Amino acid sequence: MAGNYSRRSFLKKASAAGSVAMAMSAVSYGRVMGANERISIGQIGCGSRGVGVHMPGVHKHDKSENIEITAVCDPWRVAREKAAAKTKEWYGREAQQFSSYRDLLALEDVDAVMIASCDHQHTTHLKAAAEAGKDAYCEKPLAMEMDKLNAAYDAVKKAGIVVQIGTQHRSYSPNVGCRDLYRTGILGTVSRIEQCRNMDKPYWYQPIKDVKKEDIDWDEFVMGQTKRGFDPVLYSCWFGYREFCDGPVPQLGAHFIDIVHFITGATFPKSCACLGGTFTWKDKHNFTTPDHVEALWVYPEGFMVSYSTNCGNWKGSRTMMFADEGLLDMSNESEPVYSGEGGGKRAGKIRGVNKVEEVAVPDHWLNWLQCLRSREAPVAPIEAGYQHAVACIMAVRSFDTGKRMTYDAEHRDVREG
Repeated sequence: MAGNYSRRSFLKKASAAGSVAMAMSAVSYGRVMGANERISIGQIGCGSRGVGVHMPGVHKHDKSENIEITAVCDPWRVAREKAAAKTKEWYGREAQQFSSYRDLLALEDVDAVMIASCDHQHTTHLKAAAEAGKDAYCEKPLAMEMDKLNAAYDAVKKAGIVVQIGTQHRSYSPNVGCRDLYRTGILGTVSRIEQCRNMDKPYWYQPIKDVKKEDIDWDEFVMGQTKRGFDPVLYSCWFGYREFCDGPVPQLGAHFIDIVHFITGATFPKSCACLGGTFTWKDKHNFTTPDHVEALWVYPEGFMVSYSTNCGNWKGSRTMMFADEGLLDMSNESEPVYSGEGGGKRAGKIRGVNKVEEVAVPDHWLNWLQCLRSREAPVAPIEAGYQHAVACIMAVRSFDTGKRMTYDAEHRDVREG
């Protein structure tokens, strides 16, 4: 595929040439990738998210967008074989299989990758993809640590690749409608935006997979995050262990924080305080991820954002925006409504309960695939991922230290303050 080779060669040369070359890379790159050329995609991470969401997500557009999943990677043999079998079902041939992301990224004929690995692996995989000159779709939360977040972000910007972050709520038509409603100013002055996302059992209580030691590249999975040896529970339920996951705020709250940013145009909080603990689910598995958290962020735009999760009782879930002219209720994401309810300065602008008008947009996968050719920024670009990651890291550090955290934009760091 000569066209693909030229495309990759251009990226490498542009990266070496520095910022001037990168400024023109979008236009040049778009000219190289023709509409009739197939885009070859690799899947990094073949768990339930990779095989159950990523792969079907692009598969439904593979004919219209001329793409094919040609390589898969996962440290567990069973998972990658399942993914490869799916590609044979769809395309008539199995994708190439690898246990390490390094081998997949070394393939000259892979143009882009979808990253559905574990939380602690996202920044490593995204940074490596950027350095290999491959576009990427990367799951949230983007990062667990600021130094790795900065390194991945810088690599993406230097390479000039197209990155879509997996905060797909930006591509829900009702949420786009909420953003447009907010921009009209009809709600007045917003003072508080909150979400309670509750459940009666933590999401990390998954069935223990039948993982055999000989079938998994353990070092490739842990990536130095723990010195513990092979353990099928640790692998199957990684969401429940702090080595690999920081809990409900980055796992679930990242979507909420991202939607706050998307609707309001806010970028970074000024400060954050977060408390929580394990209050309900204490058992033989010794999970270290908290089953209850509550975080508060203050934004320079003049409002407070609240997120909480209670894994001991599912009642009380809601998502709301409170303002002095009324209320935007997004608790039913498919049918948000707004009213003058509770507004202390109601001037009659809002009458009755009104359904938010939806705005039709491409789904998150289609948006990314279209941007691979147009070289335009997708709806959830790397900047959006960086912003939600900073907010989540602030909350996690506050939870761990019991202290209020602030974001130092000049030094790109989270600090006590």
